[in-house]
Amino acid sequence: MGRPILAIVGRPNVGKSTLFNRIAGKRISIVEDKPGVTRDRIYAEGEWLNNYFSMIDTGGIEPDSEDIILSQMRQQAEMAIETADVILFMVDGAEGLTATDREVANMLRKSRRRIILVANKVDSHTPPSTIYEFYELGLGEPVMISASHGYGIGDLLDEAIKLFPEDKDIGYEEDVIKVAVIGKPNAGKSSLINKILGEERVIVSDIPGTTRDAIDTPFNVGDDKFVFIDTAGMRKRKRVTENIERYSVVRALTAIERADVCLMVIDAEEGVTEQDTKIAGYAHDNGKATIILVNKWDLIEKEDKTYLSFEKDVREGLAFMAYAPIAFISALTGKRINKIIDLIKVVSNNHAMRISTGVLNDIVGEAILMNQPPSDKGKRLKIFYATQVASKPPKFVIFVNDKELMHFSYARYLENQIRTSFGLEGTPILFEFRERGK
Repeated sequence: MGRPILAIVGRPNVGKSTLFNRIAGKRISIVEDKPGVTRDRIYAEGEWLNNYFSMIDTGGIEPDSEDIILSQMRQQAEMAIETADVILFMVDGAEGLTATDREVANMLRKSRRRIILVANKVDSHTPPSTIYEFYELGLGEPVMISASHGYGIGDLLDEAIKLFPEDKDIGYEEDVIKVAVIGKPNAGKSSLINKILGEERVIVSDIPGTTRDAIDTPFNVGDDKFVFIDTAGMRKRKRVTENIERYSVVRALTAIERADVCLMVIDAEEGVTEQDTKIAGYAHDNGKATIILVNKWDLIEKEDKTYLSFEKDVREGLAFMAYAPIAFISALTGKRINKIIDLIKVVSNNHAMRISTGVLNDIVGEAILMNQPPSDKGKRLKIFYATQVASKPPKFVIFVNDKELMHFSYARYLENQIRTSFGLEGTPILFEFRERGK
């Protein structure tokens, strides 16, 4: 289930990140003309001719590796083999075939994955003589491109989408709420789903990382339809040593991208950690509705108003997610589990909310009367009108005389007024400020 995954693999400095950025349509990977710049694996959504897919830019060299190139290329190839539906095996068309190219090709050939050989740095329609060396790899005819100049990218994507599995891009009906259960390993995600479903549908173990892949579990509550997406727990990168856990991170991120609502599960015994902040940040950056669930609350010794102190700590640790409701639960005992479905429905409705232009402008007009827009050097910000242009999450465009005068504090004030008027608990909201006539 879910979108096809396209992985870009190759030895250092063949142009993987440049191709990734070209397909993604924006600079996500750092591009620099030296090996090993891409230290982390980067993920993005791609689209070509209404075919949507997830894309991975594999990492570069790790300096502390004993055999730098071969060991790192092996890791990249293994990750792509385990994760991707289609692999773009990238080589340097100008330089020609190298021993490292052969090493990676050997692994990919054994994988039985769908592979496209991509010869980069071919800047003209006349192929260089070096291009014929790549036929030795037995991976078919190379697709010649120039990632930096955009030459051949469309032809490459045409070939890629032909190889996508037919059953991958199937979606659920519009009224199905897709819920991703996210968090660190051993936070209790699988136990939570089992408790909600009332049966052992997902493997539960106290060994971190038992859930290796994203598992879809459809279920109904009355007339409401849901799908739970249980994800592998995401660890800190330095602790991710097994390739199987490396690709579980990819699956978790693609699960977040597929979801409408994310249940961010935090271990009450550990509190909000740096890794929790990063995982919640993925959901926030993807514009997902989110509920924060503090699990294992039964294991915490309680004093008067313990939860208030803990709630304050959670709010401080996840300050960027002030809109998300917090529930203190126990997947083991079932405490407050019965409230989660209602919370999911509330934040899902808010995430999809549409506000009419007339009502929205009434609220913005009242906000302006209560608190005048800021001015700078004698010039005052004027707000002409506002309109909602998207949902999931709600996005508003506000037309002004000069967007440079829109201070972040006044933008936050407007957001708070809209939230106060319409609730919008659990969902981020986006603003775009435009000058009238542009």
